Amino acid sequence: MAPLTPIGNTLLECLEGLQKGISGANLITQFDAGLFKTQFACEVKGFNAEAHLDRREARRLDRFTQFAMVTAAEALKDSGLDLDVINKQRVGVIWASGIGGMATLEKEIEEHVLGNGTPKHNPFLIPKMISDIAAGQISIQYGFMGINYATVSACASSSHALMNAFDYIRMGRADIIVSGGSEATITKTAVGGFNSMKALSERNDGFETASRPFDKDRDGFVLGEGSGALILEEYEHAKKRGARIYAEVVGAAATADAYHITAPHPEGIGVINVMNLALQDAGMLPTDIDYINVHGTSTPLGDVAELKAIRRVFDEHAFALNVSSTKSMTGHLLGAAGAVEAIASILAITHNFVPPTINHFTDDPDIDPRFNLTFNQAQQRQVNAAMSNTFGFGGHNASVIFRKI
Repeated sequence: MAPLTPIGNTLLECLEGLQKGISGANLITQFDAGLFKTQFACEVKGFNAEAHLDRREARRLDRFTQFAMVTAAEALKDSGLDLDVINKQRVGVIWASGIGGMATLEKEIEEHVLGNGTPKHNPFLIPKMISDIAAGQISIQYGFMGINYATVSACASSSHALMNAFDYIRMGRADIIVSGGSEATITKTAVGGFNSMKALSERNDGFETASRPFDKDRDGFVLGEGSGALILEEYEHAKKRGARIYAEVVGAAATADAYHITAPHPEGIGVINVMNLALQDAGMLPTDIDYINVHGTSTPLGDVAELKAIRRVFDEHAFALNVSSTKSMTGHLLGAAGAVEAIASILAITHNFVPPTINHFTDDPDIDPRFNLTFNQAQQRQVNAAMSNTFGFGGHNASVIFRKI
């Protein structure tokens, strides 16, 4: 597996960031945000596409696909797969992006539509922009001829990608699937759009602590960018080649709220259902879960709704397990959130610690104080099983469960 995040560009850097509780927020550098209500985000730092990709190739890829290519390459290297001997017709790519090449589209509109109106567009506009192109580019790069497509379900996109990869492998339709997601939407259009719907924090005078899930004074999420790649492999196939296995994917589920385009269901029915179904799929009891990496975006309604759903599903065990939101550190990576948070969950399992929910200052009276929300500092504990939840605009819910090997 391989992350590229606002708190670290490699697996080791990301692990250290999670253990130390680092904030990835800073003032936006990718455009002049001086006139925007929100002037900060969680950007990937020090990323130079041409350090990883051929210069000509890099110019033909949107930033979200550059992220995908880099993390896929690192994850394949980490997997130890011998690409010369595997059956590439049994290797697939299921990759997610909630929005795709928004920066490319925005630039083209500014230059060729809002300019003098002359229709002189870049011939790579469409291939750079479409959300499925990252999956296609990865398969082309390595000759993977198996299952290949993109999942798009807003902030649940890459959790759905992982779930689909899991399902296809256990159905016997693939031996290996490169899965994950990438997003690069720190753009004028995205920031302006999220600002207009009052979704983003506007804490410009304290941006480093603006992403504060479960805090009484939370005022919206912090936009992030990045990528997470995971190599899912059928167990016997991995065992036969002597692979190092981080964890086992044991269950996953998807549901819909069928309620509202952006607001969570007030009773949390869809979230309750998705966690119950994931546990059933894994053949596990609620008491088997040690840690939940929650969606936890730092919005007034969403944070409380998710905890109420956890209480319904896990009963008293809800107070014995650890809960945390790594979005407090990375910001909200939208379509890449599920993949990056899956990696965080797996690191919790492999290193027996729970990443913190940083930036907590004031308790919310609407949140039961018995929850262990892992505030401000990582906590050491045996983590044998972790659940990762992601929810997307449109009422999409996804839950994936990982277990120690």
